[in-house]
Amino acid sequence: MVKTESFQIKTNGYNDTQNITEQINKIISRAGINNGIALVSCPGSTAGITTIEFESGAVADLKRTLEKIAPENGEYQHNERWHDGNGYAHVRSALLKPFFSVSVIDGELVLGTWQQIIFIDFDNKSRTRKIYVQITGE
Repeated sequence: MVKTESFQIKTNGYNDTQNITEQINKIISRAGINNGIALVSCPGSTAGITTIEFESGAVADLKRTLEKIAPENGEYQHNERWHDGNGYAHVRSALLKPFFSVSVIDGELVLGTWQQIIFIDFDNKSRTRKIYVQITGE
C-alpha cells in the first residue's frame, strides 16, 4: 500500500530551519500504515531535509558548518550564468538532499529520543514550500 499527502510551509530563506516532525507524524497517523518507509521530499534544488536534535546549538552548528563548506559569498558558476546569487543554495541542497527517508514501525516514525526531521530553505528569498510525505508499507 502507498499513501501520499503533502503540506505547505512558509519560509524566510537564508537557511530558515523548521522542525517538520509533527506534520509528518500526523500524516503517518492518518495513513493507516503500520510498518514501512516514509519518504519526505520537497521539489526543488535549493532546500534540504535531514534530521538533527532541533535545539538552537545544534542548528547553529549545522548552519556554521554549511557556511564553511559552501559559503554564501563564494564564487559559483551558477551565479555567473543566472545572476541570481543563490549558487550556494544549490550546492547545499545537493549535499544535504531535498528528501529524507525514515522507517515506520507500529505506526510511528523510528527516530531517536532527541531526533527530529528538519527542513532547511537555503534560497536567498522567502517562499512557500510544498513538502510531500509518501508512505509505503502495510
